[in-house]
Amino acid sequence: MNTKTKTTIVLLVILSIGSVAFGRIKLVALPERGATVIRLDNPQATLIEEERVLTLQKGLNKVDFSWKGVFIDADSIRLQALDHPDQVTLLSVSYPPNEAALVWDISSGSDYAETVRISYLLSNIDRLITYKAVADKAETFVDLKSYLVLRNFSGEDFDRARVLLDYGEAFEQGIDHEETKQMLFLKSPGVPVTKVWKFDAAVLPWDPEKLENQNVGIPVSYRIVNDDAAGLGQFALWGGKARLFQDDGHESTIFLGEDVTTLVPVGEKMELYIGDSRDIVVTQRKMTDAQINILRRNDNRQIVMYDTDEEITAKIENFKDSSAVLTMIQHIPGQWDMEECNMKYEKKDASTLEFEIQLPARTEAGPAVKELTMHYHRRHVRPGVQPPMPTPLRRR
Repeated sequence: MNTKTKTTIVLLVILSIGSVAFGRIKLVALPERGATVIRLDNPQATLIEEERVLTLQKGLNKVDFSWKGVFIDADSIRLQALDHPDQVTLLSVSYPPNEAALVWDISSGSDYAETVRISYLLSNIDRLITYKAVADKAETFVDLKSYLVLRNFSGEDFDRARVLLDYGEAFEQGIDHEETKQMLFLKSPGVPVTKVWKFDAAVLPWDPEKLENQNVGIPVSYRIVNDDAAGLGQFALWGGKARLFQDDGHESTIFLGEDVTTLVPVGEKMELYIGDSRDIVVTQRKMTDAQINILRRNDNRQIVMYDTDEEITAKIENFKDSSAVLTMIQHIPGQWDMEECNMKYEKKDASTLEFEIQLPARTEAGPAVKELTMHYHRRHVRPGVQPPMPTPLRRR
């Protein structure tokens, strides 16, 4: 008997069914646990699938499955016959009061050493996903590795199990109660990256030159696309902490920083923050902000509803010796329509616009310059009710 296992199975064979009450008498030693699978597809629950061989006799068999000190969801426990599914039938399940146990009534058409699969949801065994990305010196690609950190505080020991996520290679691993293990399960060398600067008008100051004694920079990230062209794209990438490094050209690496990524579906982008940069400067101003189309006044002739005529310009300067990509995020609250805009944008939601701006490298004459102009109207604005334009804030 495996002394580490906390779950037990006891078998009692009933050769005749009469009026005599059945007592839960433990008669048979625990069948050894066979193939075991730990499924980590769902971060909220862990599914355990284990195979055991039950010695069944023809007729009614009562199988006692009990657990002690193990955090099993009793409603999730399932039993499936594998060798003779047409001859071995689960008739009913009963739950003895005040016990961590259940009893299966199993009908067997003959005497069988039947392999069964028992599955259940087990609490307090979970996983963390971490990433390590090492960029080349030119910052054109990264060697991406993903690690599984498996933590077991369930009360159950697993001498050996097949661990599965919904992506990456499955692997055999044993893990005891109160044990934590880290395993490499995804390795993708040479993943292309794009270095991206991001200016969010609701977060960063609009005129950084007016901020005295403050070193204002624009956040910079590595962008990885989860697709076939990047050597990925076979499955979604789970969220987790990522540590980023760069080859320093001297057979060593420098630490760039760490970030936390969310779930990245196939075809979507992962952006990993590596720091702030002053190589790109954005100076944004509101050139026009006027009330138009007075729609309603109160009894005191005060305006209570109107439209607006607004114009924003943003000067973007690239001081780098190489080209760059700037993601610019603008916000227009409430109901609005665009009168004119000189750059293409994508609406992320009703009030958020995202621009992807390609910036050429600086020249000997000075920085490369582009200018964004937005002319729009906000509709049905109520003083004190309609949310104002986001106030530019200093990024933390």
